[in-house]
Amino acid sequence: MVASRNKLSNDLLSRVGDFVATRTEQDESLVVGLSGGCDSVVLLHLLASLGLGHRLSAVHVHHGLSSNADYWADFCSSLCAQLGVMLLVKRVDVDLRSGQGLEAAARAARYAAFSACNQHTFFLAHHQGGQAETLLFNLLRGSGVAGAAAMADQRQHGELRILRPLLNISRSALEAYALINKLAWIEDESNADTTLTRNFLRHQVLTVINQRFPAAEQNLAQAARNFAEASELLDELALADWQMACDGEALHLARLRMLSAQRIKNLLRFRLRQLTWQAPVAARLDEFVRQLMTAGPDRHPELKLVAGIMRAGKGRLIWMAQK
Repeated sequence: MVASRNKLSNDLLSRVGDFVATRTEQDESLVVGLSGGCDSVVLLHLLASLGLGHRLSAVHVHHGLSSNADYWADFCSSLCAQLGVMLLVKRVDVDLRSGQGLEAAARAARYAAFSACNQHTFFLAHHQGGQAETLLFNLLRGSGVAGAAAMADQRQHGELRILRPLLNISRSALEAYALINKLAWIEDESNADTTLTRNFLRHQVLTVINQRFPAAEQNLAQAARNFAEASELLDELALADWQMACDGEALHLARLRMLSAQRIKNLLRFRLRQLTWQAPVAARLDEFVRQLMTAGPDRHPELKLVAGIMRAGKGRLIWMAQK
């Protein structure tokens, strides 16, 4: 029993250590997003066990949504003091009037807090179970290949570099590590609220799926990796199409019309991701591409988005950001 416990701890430490060694520079500052839950506590403990010293710090985002929020911040402060890790507590106001929904609004506030930390490399504790939830959530929203790729173990979010070393590790393995190493953590009462979509998927949907398909979580995470490879290939195709059709920061309409409608849509989604603009729903993009392909020289199709406008005119397709 002791040998198997040691094996689990050593295996996780080795996997996270290899991840850090291959994804970061030796003198790079690393920040852990610390909620105080089991997953982030385990991640912080693993990184602290690597002997990163002053390179490692943590940030706790105080959303102010729970009556326990102050206690959670105090818990994180005590944990970091025990591990010798510097902690920054960032208080945020979650905009519940944004129309995004509670989960999305809290996430937006969290990333804004990260961006305000004047650090660039953040470690987040998303794991295999969360990857399965994200894949299902995105598929149920009608996402394409990029959405089905779910979360990447490394990606840019504006100026932030987000690293997720636990994506291929199960929730049960993380909980076992926490128990073996006698780690305490907090329980966010909102995680039991199945009116929130992700909680519904976790407690109501995946629980039933796992009863029939015990390897569902692992297989869904593998499917996300397969979709990620397909998404990368589509991005390579889009980049080649951009290089063929670009006219500075615009697209040459005559060259663009040499492509199929499917390739034009792929290229436009690629460009919108580069600009960090939210893509329109499929029906609106389909109609815009149809207009682009058929409009005469006196017609100027445009598509208004939250972040700006895509507009065709004078033989070019341009992007104009909202002022």
